[in-house]
Amino acid sequence: MIQRPRGTRDFDPDEMDIRRYFETIMRHEARLFGFREIATPIFEHTELFTLRSGPNIVEEIYAFQDKGGRDIALRPELTAPAMRFFVNELSNRSRPLKMFYFGQCFRYERPQSGRFREFFQFGAELIGNPGPDSDAEIIALAASIMRRIGLKDYSIRIGHIGVLRNILAEADVDAETTPLILQRLDKKEYEEARQLMQNAKIDDETINSIIDITNTVGSINVLDKISGDAHEHLLGIFDILQAYGIDNVQIDLGVVRGLDYYTGVVFEIDAPVLGAEKQICGGGSYSLTELFGGEKTFSTGFGIGFDRTLLALEKEGYDAIVHSVDVYVLPIGNNTRHEAHRIAAQLRQAGISTDIDLMGRSMSKSMRYANGINAQHVVIVGEKELAQESIMLRDMDTGEQQLVKKKDIISILKNQ
Repeated sequence: MIQRPRGTRDFDPDEMDIRRYFETIMRHEARLFGFREIATPIFEHTELFTLRSGPNIVEEIYAFQDKGGRDIALRPELTAPAMRFFVNELSNRSRPLKMFYFGQCFRYERPQSGRFREFFQFGAELIGNPGPDSDAEIIALAASIMRRIGLKDYSIRIGHIGVLRNILAEADVDAETTPLILQRLDKKEYEEARQLMQNAKIDDETINSIIDITNTVGSINVLDKISGDAHEHLLGIFDILQAYGIDNVQIDLGVVRGLDYYTGVVFEIDAPVLGAEKQICGGGSYSLTELFGGEKTFSTGFGIGFDRTLLALEKEGYDAIVHSVDVYVLPIGNNTRHEAHRIAAQLRQAGISTDIDLMGRSMSKSMRYANGINAQHVVIVGEKELAQESIMLRDMDTGEQQLVKKKDIISILKNQ
């Protein structure tokens, strides 16, 4: 028996109902905010990801040569492909350009709870004005998605990577060392970060100040620790989020997101029910377009780990998605099967979800099957009823049956 590859999953019909349900909600919410969907290839040139994340990323992704000798990689995330698409074909569109996407991504890493080698990501990108309005709009969309899917307990932590970047720049830390320090600070690996900063000739007082900043968490009042553009920008974001009615937000200057392309606001959304691995969404403002051959353009966006979000919903105990059909058509005897298929076709053409007996079951077994698929009604097609141009309509909730004319069945079902 051939097994599926490690780190991948098969989804049965019940699971797919759940996934499509929540995926549809996310898409709908993005459209309510004026975002439009895009799609990019599942594989790209490997250079797209090494330019963004450095050559070491090749060890963490599915990278290979195709039959033409080209270096190709399965996409490990969707921001870089979206920005490549923008530079290639969308840069002349009116601003702001608001895009969202949903798709599979691939990383070669050890599978664990909520983490797979093939995983799914929902995300959005906003290209336009670098003011607090754009960042607030992106954060508001992410928060609204969490609220709309019914996640009960989540928190939004907002920081500004410019604060630490400015301190490191004033300390004359070079461009290669800065992201290494930020990556360690992002993971709270303070001893490693301290060693890197000492090697970069940063004095102890500045090092302690940097570490202190990354532990600055709380209400908007903690912004008193910083000043300048970052201070005003974060105040502006909080003001707009308050107008949106989003209040489960806190300042966390330890949100560093140690990727070199982030330039300003950074944020994360956590679901505490997941324990230590609680982050389900991350994003911020960044600059990638010039890296891919375009003009420098302000961008802000986020990515939601769809699988981990569903895991959080499951742990919180969301209401199960129940599969059902409007009608189950049951022919009684072989002589009625042709007409039963004709009735099923008419119901489907009218937009009424319809299943039909394909197994030649008895009446009692067919009724049990109809219950199993949560059919709302059963249309019983018998010879006696057909002789009167009629069928028997059974309401599966009440058990009541009525003889109705075939020509009236669609209007009757649509009015119930």
